[in-house]
Amino acid sequence: MSEYKIALIGLPDGTQTFEYHLDGQFFEAMESADIRDAELTVELNVTRRHEFYDLRFCINGEITVACDRCLDDMVLPVAASYNVAVRYGERYNDENDDILEIPSSDRYLNVAPLIYDTVALTIPISHNHAEGECNADMSELLWSMRAADVEEREESGDEAVTDPRWNQLKKLTDNN
Repeated sequence: MSEYKIALIGLPDGTQTFEYHLDGQFFEAMESADIRDAELTVELNVTRRHEFYDLRFCINGEITVACDRCLDDMVLPVAASYNVAVRYGERYNDENDDILEIPSSDRYLNVAPLIYDTVALTIPISHNHAEGECNADMSELLWSMRAADVEEREESGDEAVTDPRWNQLKKLTDNN
């Protein structure tokens, strides 16, 4: 991940542009369980103004994640941007949303975690294929389980079917 380390101290005043291409290996290295593959382009503009560094990330492309419904791969578009100001200080401090402070002893800033977080935040909470695009076998299995559950509730006359193990535990509390 050394290609994502930027030597901020050595940058001249003004704007420098860095470009990265991200694929599945990047997310494997970041130990991402959610993102299975990717085709992303990252443009990073670093503007140095005396002691401050303004970083602007623009990320575009696609990521592959698992569908919540059928667990097959699905492709999600990514179009995100993120700005952060960086300055050197006594210790690492990311408590302020607008300014990231890194120790003066750090000569490099690894932007890989910032890129990863920006991409990860583009994933919706619920990500499902469009209606009719899920794996047909999995959809059929889910439908049959749902249908069996509804049928069982109708036969028993209960609103909700309880696990029989709970009934055994209820007998213990009824004896006291």
